[in-house]
Amino acid sequence: MKSAVENGKVSIQRLCGLLEGFGLKDSSKVLADVLSQAEDGVYTTRELLLTLLEAEVNGRNERNRLRNRAAAHFPPNTKGLEEFDPSELESGITQSQLNQLAELGWVDTFGNLIFAGPPGLGKTMIAAGLGELAINEGYTVCFEKMENLVNILDRADLERRAGFRLKYIKKAQIIIIDEVGYTPINRTQANKFFTLISDVYERSSVIITTNKAIPEWAEMMGDPILTTAILDRLLHHSRCFSFEGDSYRLKHPDAFG
Repeated sequence: MKSAVENGKVSIQRLCGLLEGFGLKDSSKVLADVLSQAEDGVYTTRELLLTLLEAEVNGRNERNRLRNRAAAHFPPNTKGLEEFDPSELESGITQSQLNQLAELGWVDTFGNLIFAGPPGLGKTMIAAGLGELAINEGYTVCFEKMENLVNILDRADLERRAGFRLKYIKKAQIIIIDEVGYTPINRTQANKFFTLISDVYERSSVIITTNKAIPEWAEMMGDPILTTAILDRLLHHSRCFSFEGDSYRLKHPDAFG
């Protein structure tokens, strides 16, 4: 067996192997450079240890972020909030309001957001942008179009993949449900949707984008009483934004991929 000490010095390779053996792969990657700087007097002993630990934490956080982003199922080519200009809308949301939402304080209080209005005004872009920002801050996020969410709810008891996805959705800190109202749903599906909203009530934040005004939801769901129960939970601790204006999508097609 090769000695861990060579010419009076501990082998870097041996140290890296020990770090990796304990699962500290990111610390191992920077070890040689950090030790070299420490030997040159750049780092004290405490600073050396801190640098190694920070490298490990940062590496793990980045891997978690990438995993969370992949699991979110965002639409392709999601853009950042900085690419959206609220001044191009007639009304709905201001830059100040958008900046406030970007602080994510509403997530910690299980607040909900509802973005309503005609297609093409940037509702999905804002919702996905907030989701991306939240993932970068360490939150877990799920993004589903209403049509696909209904399919998941329908198949969850029959298909393992759908059941697994539904469990993940329920555990997410932010659930983005896109395009509510574009596709009619039957009463059974509305009941399953109500169950989901009830399960995550005051445990997760929900972002809804919809082309339907709130009074039109009863017709969409097919049951006024059930719709009231759903809205009671969604509107509690919620902020609603009603978008108006010319199609942002047509003016900025590149922003939507």
